[in-house]
Formats: sequence, structure tokens, C-alpha cells
Amino acid sequence: MLFVPCCRIFEIPNFPFMASSSPTHPFFYLSHDPSSSTSLLHLQTQITISGSKDFEKTRLRIPVSFRKKAANLQMMASGKTPGLTQEATIDREDNADVFDDMKQRFLAFKKQKYMDNLEHFKKLADAQAPKFLVIACADSRVCPSAILGFQPGDAFTVRNIANLVPSYESGPTETKAALEFSVNTLKVENILIIGHSRCGGIQALMGMQDEGDPRSFIHNWVIVGKKAKESTKAVASNLNFDHQCQHCEKASINHSLERLLGYPWIEEKVRKGLLSLHGGYYDFVNCTFEKWTVDYGESRGKKEGSGIAVKNRSVW
Repeated sequence: MLFVPCCRIFEIPNFPFMASSSPTHPFFYLSHDPSSSTSLLHLQTQITISGSKDFEKTRLRIPVSFRKKAANLQMMASGKTPGLTQEATIDREDNADVFDDMKQRFLAFKKQKYMDNLEHFKKLADAQAPKFLVIACADSRVCPSAILGFQPGDAFTVRNIANLVPSYESGPTETKAALEFSVNTLKVENILIIGHSRCGGIQALMGMQDEGDPRSFIHNWVIVGKKAKESTKAVASNLNFDHQCQHCEKASINHSLERLLGYPWIEEKVRKGLLSLHGGYYDFVNCTFEKWTVDYGESRGKKEGSGIAVKNRSVW
């Protein structure tokens, strides 16, 4: 049993004991039963009124992180070492809470956004007309909608390991299918490739020996960024591994932007001014976002494979 002293920080509005006229301060405790199938903890208040004690029990929902700490404290206090059984029980409860929290977030979205913008969502139900195709990393820390505020209908999005774009000549991939559909059917006006700090895919690429392990799906994919790795090694070989990776994270974005110009129907639309190509780099360590745009006119004069010219670079 974990005792928690009453304090102003933990006041719970509208609970009976908060409105009590008794001069005696209530106390409560939180208890966690690992064998219980419920994800709720219990709160018990004791209020002294006219010399008698009334007990009230209320079921209280506690965040997952707090319950984990409470359970760990109970283990420590009892001198027991958490075993696989206890961990599995807590994990099952956490899993239920994950979906319960997800449900609450969905219901909040439905009430606060969907219902308040019903006409907009009805139009989206009939057709989409996004202005952006976003190619971003699958990393859970890099959600374009969260960090850049894209709303439903704003951006057609494809996410893959290390936000890479394969060459036009290579075999079919979901990224190439997304490019074809968004550019030729949806007629997006912008393609934005977003890279980010501490990218595991780029680290795998930089740490690979030659072509990597042919049995590894990861190696077979990140090898798409081989040219970015080679250019990084050529100019940053004197740096430590982490700084080389940081350099490659940005270099791979530009290599992917250059690859986009190798798709005939993309190059044509860029040349006609119907499509713009952009790079973005999200540094989630310092929470900055760097953005730039391909300068097609200046890039045309460059030798193939020698890189691209950029313009309108800014840091937010």
C-alpha cells in the first residue's frame, strides 16, 4: 500500500472531502493490485465529523506512468524483486490503458474538430486535394502533422526508414507509388522531404560495411542512401561518428531531392513551375526546423550527380 500525503497540488475538484467543513484534514492512499484485471486504482478518504469516521471509496483513474512508479515503490518496500509474472501483468494493464487513452483522444478529436468543422470533413469525404506530398522518416519522434501542424486534407504523407527516395530506375516501392499518385493524380504543388536528428536509419547506413548484410531488410533499404554516405565520408571523415551521421542526415535529404528530378514527370512539372521541391530538417534535440527549396534554374546547369542548388533557406 502506497501512502500519499494530502497537499494542495493533489486537490481533486468536487470530491466530497474537499468541501467538508471538518477542521480535520482528510488523508487518502493509493493501492495497486497487480492481480486485478482493472486498470483503476482506489482512493479512500477518511473524514472525521462530530467524532465519527466516515469512509468513502472512490475509483480513480491514474496515469500509466504513475501506476508504474507506484507498483515499483510497492515492490521495493516489500523487498521483492519484480519477476516476469508481475511485469507481464502490468504490461497487460498498460496495453488496455493505451487504447483507452487512444479512445479518449479520438472522441476529443470528434467532438472538438470533426463536429465543429463538419462541412470541411464532408468535402474531404468526397475528395482530397492536398497541397503537399510529405516524405518523412518512420521514426516515432518525427510526426509531420504534430510538428508542422498539418490538418486532415493538407498533406499526402509517406513515411519510410530514413526518409529516402529511391532512384527512378530502381524497382517498385511504396514511396514511388506515393510519388506517382500524389504528383500525377492529386497534383500536389509541393514535395517536402523531412529528415531529422539522431536518425537510426542513417546510423545504420553509416555503420554498414560495403553493401551491408544482404539478409537484412534494413540494410537492403538504407543502401538507397549510399551516395549520401560517400559524400559525407569525402568531406567529414575527420569527424566522429555522431557528427558524420548528422552531416549525412542532411546530405541524404539533398540526394533524395536530386533523385526526384530524375523522375520525368516530376522534372517536367518543376520545370513548368507547377511543382516545387523542398527539404526540411527537424532537430528534436534543440527543437529547431531548417527548411530550404531546390533552385531548379541553378541546379539545371550542374553536372548530374554533383548535387543541387538551393534557395530560401531558413531556420525556425
